[in-house]
Amino acid sequence: MAKLINPKALKDFLDSSTGGGILLFLCLILSLIIANSPLSEAFNNLLGTHLGFENSSIHLRYSVADWINDGLMVIFFLLVGLEIKRELVEGELSSPRQAALPILSAIGGALVPALIYTLFNAGTETHHGWGIPMATDIAFALAVISMLGKRVPTSLKVFLAALAIVDDLLAILVIAVFYSTELHFAYLLYAGAILLLLVAFNRFGIRNLWLYLIPGIFIWYFIHHSGIHATIAGVLVAMTIPTNDSDVESPLEKLEHAIAKPVNFIIVPLFAIANTAITFQSEMIGGLTSNMGLGIMVGLFVGKTIGIFSTSFLCIKSGLAQLPDKATWAHIMGVGMLAGIGFTMSIFVSLLSFSDPLHVEEAKLAVLLGSLVSGLCGYLFLKAMSKRKQV
Repeated sequence: MAKLINPKALKDFLDSSTGGGILLFLCLILSLIIANSPLSEAFNNLLGTHLGFENSSIHLRYSVADWINDGLMVIFFLLVGLEIKRELVEGELSSPRQAALPILSAIGGALVPALIYTLFNAGTETHHGWGIPMATDIAFALAVISMLGKRVPTSLKVFLAALAIVDDLLAILVIAVFYSTELHFAYLLYAGAILLLLVAFNRFGIRNLWLYLIPGIFIWYFIHHSGIHATIAGVLVAMTIPTNDSDVESPLEKLEHAIAKPVNFIIVPLFAIANTAITFQSEMIGGLTSNMGLGIMVGLFVGKTIGIFSTSFLCIKSGLAQLPDKATWAHIMGVGMLAGIGFTMSIFVSLLSFSDPLHVEEAKLAVLLGSLVSGLCGYLFLKAMSKRKQV
């Protein structure tokens, strides 16, 4: 009997740079189909099912949706934190000259969309969503630029990856500072004490990953109850994991390799299925042309493009940085468009921004459309530039 799945083809898919983005897109489509089918009610009931346990001193009973968003997503943020630290120690952010362009471009690419959203929504009930269009989805953006293959220089892909990593760090800081609820300082002190222990482990050269990960679970628990969003725990723990700038595999690199595939092929797709299940309603169409919808879509597409291109232009013309190898100004413009693919982090901030379920659904739809336009225009623009260069 013929095999239904070719093991080599499956391995190639999992190892490819586009595999995670393709699966994410399929999960998005699946989620939208479920949400607009007779399965919608059963699916929502499943997401609302509570799992876990609790007693007078421990509370660990949450809905399936909460376990995905506050539990599994902490592993996504752990991976992001590992990538940030690796880039700081041995990658594109390891020297001021290398780091200047992606760091400053990411800042510009975050501030301009936030400003555009604020201009649309100042004085309205949706003003709190200014953080939504600030973020870039690494998996989707890299999947799109990878589809261009040799049409774009490799240095441009590296620039986009470094920019997206800095972008994620900015989004994490925004979530921690502006989208946290009432703080409970006792839990913060508990988490801080364990974090200091992990820092001490690092200083003393302890390399056993379990001695970082098991205490990390307790840091997650205490931060979750402190009022700061629980996913921040993943980044904090990542910063304590030992690494080096040599060819010898460090604990950080070992952990990064171990969780990259589960994050990209299980956790982020699960997040997409759980959080993009948008049931289309007639009143949601009006939401796209509302201040909130326009702020998100214009912020993602126009804001990201202008923010990244203008900041890069100023950095390079002032001598702070230089264009990536073999890249042109048109390439930077195209990367700015691709950075408007918000998706995962933008939807995550949408969940934290609004208490009205309709606003949340409208924000998700605006994120999807803004990301789609950004990805499509960025891809077509860079493809057209490559053809023009060949002529």
